[in-house]
Amino acid sequence: MPPLLILSILAIVAAVPLLGWSVVGHRAPGRTQIQQNLIRGLTNETKVKQRNGSWLETIAGRFTPDRLVAKLDRRLALAGRPAGWPLRRVVTAKILLALAAAVLGILYVSGAPGARSVLLAVALTAIAYFVPDLLVYSKGTERQAAIALELPDTLDQMTIAVEAGLGFDSAMARAGQNGKGPLSAEMVRTLQDMQLGMARREAYAALLSRTNAPDLRKFVNAIVQADRYGISISSVLRVQASEMRMKRRQRAEEKAMQIPVKVLFPLMVCILPVLFIVVLGPAAIKLMETLG
Repeated sequence: MPPLLILSILAIVAAVPLLGWSVVGHRAPGRTQIQQNLIRGLTNETKVKQRNGSWLETIAGRFTPDRLVAKLDRRLALAGRPAGWPLRRVVTAKILLALAAAVLGILYVSGAPGARSVLLAVALTAIAYFVPDLLVYSKGTERQAAIALELPDTLDQMTIAVEAGLGFDSAMARAGQNGKGPLSAEMVRTLQDMQLGMARREAYAALLSRTNAPDLRKFVNAIVQADRYGISISSVLRVQASEMRMKRRQRAEEKAMQIPVKVLFPLMVCILPVLFIVVLGPAAIKLMETLG
């Protein structure tokens, strides 16, 4: 049996006691009492759901550093916290994918021992571990881009509503009800936070914590300043809407200018060689027949 395979088996065997210790042991004093206090007064069905938080999720949470969990939670917030992607499930998916990739890597190394095989197995495991992060990051990027794209039209609706006599909160509620994108959902949630007793500035701060669109941050800061110094909301909305429309047009022009550069590589690699073969191929064949 190859030495590398023996070392891999020993590593797996040594990891089993550590896995059991991470689940059973390492409980802080009073942790059980705290958990009992948290589920006290709940129905039996709710208690079952609380306790059956999946032992896989428990294991994954123990093997994932708090810093990575906090970073992943922030990315999920930017992605809108999809219903099918709760934090614990994503953390569990990271561990399971890494374990599956590690097993495949061990099998590959056992069949083809060598430094290159080990490096490939390690790279495969690392990539599999960060695949959920990449998916969440991509989802969050798309959502923030949609918010930035939706903002100018939403500000136009709010400007019309405020100039028609509605208050700022009513105009925001109207724009949130009429819209269908992520920005509308965030506005509705912000209004709900204020209705539940959260201060206006705290609700705006919570909104900014769930987004990272620079235009939305600038708009919220302008609204906070206008509310603090008594500036007319309608004039602020009008100026912000005009500026956001201009920025959206500039972003569209910038993307249009990038198209020739993006098309150049596929054109040179995929289209021009085929074109040369079609145009020059018959002439080259005829020339070879003539010289031959």
